[in-house]
Amino acid sequence: MRARTLPLIAVLSVVIALVFVARVEVQGQTARPAPKPTAGGLPRTPDGHPDLQGTYDLGTLTPMERAPGTSLVMTDEQAKKIEAQVAQRTERGAAPIDANRAAPPKGGDGSPGPYGNVGGYNNFWLDPGSTYTKIDGQKRASLLIDPPDGRIPPLTDAGRQRRSSADYNARPTSDAAAREDDPGFEGPNAYDDPEIRPLAERCLLGFSSTSGPPVLPTYFYNNLHQIVQTPDHVIILTEMVHDARIVRMNAQHLPSTIRKWLGDSVGRWEGDTLVVDTTNFSDKTRFRGSSENLHVVERFTRVDARTLRYQFTIDDPTTWTKPWTGEYAWPATNDMIYEYACHEGNYAMGNILRGARLKEKEAEDTAKKSKQQ
Repeated sequence: MRARTLPLIAVLSVVIALVFVARVEVQGQTARPAPKPTAGGLPRTPDGHPDLQGTYDLGTLTPMERAPGTSLVMTDEQAKKIEAQVAQRTERGAAPIDANRAAPPKGGDGSPGPYGNVGGYNNFWLDPGSTYTKIDGQKRASLLIDPPDGRIPPLTDAGRQRRSSADYNARPTSDAAAREDDPGFEGPNAYDDPEIRPLAERCLLGFSSTSGPPVLPTYFYNNLHQIVQTPDHVIILTEMVHDARIVRMNAQHLPSTIRKWLGDSVGRWEGDTLVVDTTNFSDKTRFRGSSENLHVVERFTRVDARTLRYQFTIDDPTTWTKPWTGEYAWPATNDMIYEYACHEGNYAMGNILRGARLKEKEAEDTAKKSKQQ
């Protein structure tokens, strides 16, 4: 069963969601079953196109890139061995935490990421996937299929310059940039304005490109996505932060002056494959350092009644030296999408800024005492 993985500060929403699910089931409503195959082998909508509708669990152990010199295809033995190790580690990590444990040490317990630095919750709340994605009957060692070496192409000179410039991102983006005596703190200017905090931290957009495009697994939690399909529109609903991307079928792209966080998505059918072309990105999301020139082409193909093949190609000549492509399977699930409440009222944002002001006050007081001495 998929672990229900909401942030700890949203635990109450789990209880509310369970009550809601129970109420829905009492009313006789259940999760949408997988569409039934037609005579041609693929489930189709009344207009004759493949029926892509359903809820899909994108959790997977397959990373974006793979180690240099390794093969794209894993042997069954390799995959099973690592999957078994992950299952054992997950079971250990999901064990109950001692309610009488001591508070974490100042600065956290030393483990990487925000969870350890604040004495975070256990792995019960996380759902990074349990198996490697399978394409054409083969387990894949990376989502990336082109370039053939499984590595994202190098940045262009302009891309490197943009990423290193002061206006690209005024604050450090990892614990490595923080002080050793204060892990997690991102520097004195990182908390001056709520609008310079990440969109995900502000509960405005899912992190790790879970909303796309490209749509990627988060490797943390809330990996469900739902597709709703009509002749004129396709909607991709993301469980994480409940983002909904609307694909306009057989339409023209918006004028270049109109920019969106998730871009402007236009769809068309190429045979039995839904092709979604997305441009008009803003400079707010910056997928892996991309510019507003980012161009993403996605391809959705139903391979059977329970599986989609999802492929994406990334092209931004001002960021990477050449385009690159990835793909992975979207398995259907009967699990229900939960509300992702994030932090209700965003109290955490106010506390983040208050904490920064307190640290500034402490620094000022320390400086004054030093002068007096």
